[in-house]
Amino acid sequence: MPNSVGPARTSPTLLSAPIELAGDWGRMLPRSAQLVVERMRHACLNGIRLVSDRQPTRLRVDEHSSGPPAIWLHPDGSSMAWIIVDISERDWSKLAYQFGHELGHVLANSWQADARPAVPCQWLEEAMVEAFSLRGLGLLAKSWKEDPPFAGDNAFGDAIAEYRENIIKRYRALADSQGLTRDPAAWFAGHRSEIELPGLNPFAQAMSLTILAGYEQAPDSIEALGALNRWPGRTGVPASQYFQRWKKSCAALGASPQLPLHLSELLRIPAR
Repeated sequence: MPNSVGPARTSPTLLSAPIELAGDWGRMLPRSAQLVVERMRHACLNGIRLVSDRQPTRLRVDEHSSGPPAIWLHPDGSSMAWIIVDISERDWSKLAYQFGHELGHVLANSWQADARPAVPCQWLEEAMVEAFSLRGLGLLAKSWKEDPPFAGDNAFGDAIAEYRENIIKRYRALADSQGLTRDPAAWFAGHRSEIELPGLNPFAQAMSLTILAGYEQAPDSIEALGALNRWPGRTGVPASQYFQRWKKSCAALGASPQLPLHLSELLRIPAR
């Protein structure tokens, strides 16, 4: 008798989960927007080990006509991560950049209903996912130039690279003016009350370049983002506890602890 049991189904990962578009895309062709989003996801995640046990099974990218990009924390119990973007018509560089940042939050397990951002450590997650998006933009620019999603559009890869470089120049000026490039630990100690404000504040923006350099030197370290926020309190715990719990989460998932070790040493925050 033939075996009636079919092949085992594998659960979607953040790299393979289907993406749907929602919201008002104006005169933009939804298929074009979806191609850009898919290419950016691949640029950000290809080759990165996805270790989280909280990966969504679907992604929704919702275009709003106003307001900042964000993760919509919808309390419906679904396994869909809901990303909000706000771009002008066919601004593919901005779409890729905003999507990449929010995808970083999803990678960091900040997409479920209880994932509200909290001080004092939210700034660090913002810096890490901003670096994640900037790394992805660089890879997207290269792949677009070599194999564009739209026929004959190779030159737009240079436009993406320029968009990225303009952000990096702005953040580099911030890092220099704040003293981050001279002594990261002194920078953190001297500006801590301002650094630990919520959101992608100017200090988090500056720090994103330091983290970006680490990603580019050791891409495997990015997998530790998937071990973030798997503990009570999430980013609301003190920095020393944040790093200690993050390292324990990495160990539980078999993820490299290189990133939390590097950052805690860089800022001289003992993990306890």
